[in-house]
Amino acid sequence: MRQQHVLVLAYYFPPMGLSGVQRVTKFVKYLADAGWNVHVVTTGPTAYYAFDPTLLEDFEGRSITVHRTVGTDPNSRLAAKGKSLIKMPKEFLRKLAGKVSNFFYVPDNKKGWVKPAIELARQVITDHPIDVMFVSGPPFSTFLAAEQLAHETGLPFVVDYRDLWYGNQFTSYPTPWHGHRNKRLEHSVLTHAGRITVTNRRMKETLIADYPQLAFDDVVIIPQGFDPDDYGYASDDRRAFRLTYTGIFYDVITPKYFFKAVRRFLKQHPDAPLELHFAGILREANGKRAKKMGLDKYIIDHGYLPHRESVALLERSSVLWMMVGNTKNAHTISSAKLYEYFGARKPILASLPQGALRHDAERYGASIVTDPTDVAAIADGIAQYYERWKAGTLPRPSPGVVEQYDRSLLAHDLAKVLSQAMLVSP
Repeated sequence: MRQQHVLVLAYYFPPMGLSGVQRVTKFVKYLADAGWNVHVVTTGPTAYYAFDPTLLEDFEGRSITVHRTVGTDPNSRLAAKGKSLIKMPKEFLRKLAGKVSNFFYVPDNKKGWVKPAIELARQVITDHPIDVMFVSGPPFSTFLAAEQLAHETGLPFVVDYRDLWYGNQFTSYPTPWHGHRNKRLEHSVLTHAGRITVTNRRMKETLIADYPQLAFDDVVIIPQGFDPDDYGYASDDRRAFRLTYTGIFYDVITPKYFFKAVRRFLKQHPDAPLELHFAGILREANGKRAKKMGLDKYIIDHGYLPHRESVALLERSSVLWMMVGNTKNAHTISSAKLYEYFGARKPILASLPQGALRHDAERYGASIVTDPTDVAAIADGIAQYYERWKAGTLPRPSPGVVEQYDRSLLAHDLAKVLSQAMLVSP
């Protein structure tokens, strides 16, 4: 039997860092382990907020070929000038830039990458016996690239939603036309896709409700997860009560309420050997907020860490904290962070709105879940964990729940979806 070949279109891909690259990176790794020959079309050198070249180690010795475009977008030109690492702008500037981008670029400001990506993908399809295409969004402009290639070549394609496209929780449409145009583009893509994968049930329900042409079996749930290969390199450090957060803060994802809760906890436990660890991009404004609240002496800001070092930090921690604020369609959000936390098998303090993410956090079996802005409840959660830390009785999660999010198993589910898509006409 001939080895199957998949073409993956991915704008966000190593050596870029941050959470947006993890899902596709691990799918690519484990599809190769499942016997697929994987070709990835992605960006060439470009400017970005964080880089992690160590992620490329996942591809060594595997049947994975990465093809990179030569871009002409502003970020590529910055990289050509040696300015690859760029600083995340202040939040009001980020939001303003987002509004301008949403007005001028439909579906998103990565659409300039579509043309070189299609040209390179055509060459890959000519040179290799590609059987199916896979594309993950955001950015959703890459969905349009897959649709066009499918039209030209007859190849089936699978689209993967890490977040919603139409009705995205962080996107506002400047005019009714912009909303209508996005929905029409998404309707077309979903009509022609061989299969659709999503990260949770709430997202599946939303897509089926918005696009009645979709049958129940057209949309397959493959959740976020963790890579077991990244764990087991560090052990718990009991010298301090360590609360850890990994990732970035933006929009309604903020440490503001957590900081207030910590200050409240410290009033009741002033001698607690507390450490607040942050790995990722804490941002200057949040550092200033912590200092103003007298918390800076407790904070250890690691900056952006290579992925395995970030995971080791989780394993050395007492409790892991995360939050997602209240926003539109918050019930569909499926942050990759929570499932990376699952892999560390540590107690979790999760400040989350109602929805899929909160449901999974509650199932974990070693979590305290609060509303995202409930300072009293967050402070009480910290205190509960502190007392159990002192007693050596911190909870452990349900192994059966954790194992459901093993990326090596999830990639096998994706392989089945790709094979199913090959059996239906695009």
